[in-house]
Amino acid sequence: MTTHPSPAHLGQAALARGLAESGLLSPQWREVWECTPRHRFIPDPAWKQLRRGCELVTGREREDLIYSDEPVVTQLDNGEPGGPGIATSSNSMPSMVARQLCALDVRPGHRVLEIGTATGYVAALLCRRVGEENVYSVEIDGVLGAQARANLAGEGLYPTLRVTDGEMGLADHAPYDRILSTCALREVPLSLADQLAPDGVLVAPMTDAFYGGATVRLARQANGDLSGPFFHGASYMPMRSHRLEKLGPPDTTTARHRQTNLDPERLYPLGFALYGSARLPGVRMTHGFHQDVRTVWLQAEDDSAAVAGGGTVTVYGPRDLWAEAEEVEAEYGARGRPDTPAFGLTVTSHGQHLWLHAPTEVICAKSPGEAAGL
Repeated sequence: MTTHPSPAHLGQAALARGLAESGLLSPQWREVWECTPRHRFIPDPAWKQLRRGCELVTGREREDLIYSDEPVVTQLDNGEPGGPGIATSSNSMPSMVARQLCALDVRPGHRVLEIGTATGYVAALLCRRVGEENVYSVEIDGVLGAQARANLAGEGLYPTLRVTDGEMGLADHAPYDRILSTCALREVPLSLADQLAPDGVLVAPMTDAFYGGATVRLARQANGDLSGPFFHGASYMPMRSHRLEKLGPPDTTTARHRQTNLDPERLYPLGFALYGSARLPGVRMTHGFHQDVRTVWLQAEDDSAAVAGGGTVTVYGPRDLWAEAEEVEAEYGARGRPDTPAFGLTVTSHGQHLWLHAPTEVICAKSPGEAAGL
């Protein structure tokens, strides 16, 4: 293990204590967290993520944010000036980092590949747990990569860093005992799966058009596939090549209105969203509030859409997406409304699929006939 840890910061000690008392840090990890002050990895300026954008934080508010269990936004608009102020990089919520590291189950000497260096904070934690010579980290953004390198050097840590697209991993140092993605994936790239050692583990937040995010722990199987359960909701910024393009507005001339007995609140749990993502692939679901009423928006690439809230629904386009959502929600209810840990993911050389309770229980997409209500 690399020596010369940074002196404990009072805020960091309190943060580590809170995570440990919540059961998220083992004694070994707590020691690592206590000697890796978060503020040394936060650039200036930094922002707080709000519902409708990002707010610059300074002074005491900045310090309080850094040592809270909240993400700290460290880049807007890919670093380009004059943008709309969309968060594109951050120092993640400490409790989520702790959960991911716990699921990763690293041991001293494990070779670890991190996808998304960002500020270098997670790489620093890994260096102090498994040894800097065993940590490899890639970052697509050259400016962020340079800042992370400087942050890590300031702590006396020198892991192998590379500015490259994380989707490709880092093949020249493979295989890895553990792979951790700190950006959300729509699909697990086969290039990453191929770089995982036998009995290796990959932990990644996943995202889909139908759900905001859920973290999965995948273990390499004897046949080479990766498979494992989801274990917690997690909203992470997507890998740049995995970002969804915005769809245009629906054709309002096709609008149809009706009453609905399905409360949008019943579509909010992550368990339903995981189930729905498999049954309605390609359909996008967004939750929000309109005039303080919980509202759900559904949209598909064929110009079908639906918006529901307050007991009414408006549907657009060739498909009745709300009727499909009602059917899927009824199926989910009939299955006992399973929660997030009941779901899992399997990645093969031919693609990936979700399952419920066991890898053999694959959740199949609705057939075209089902989607049309035939």
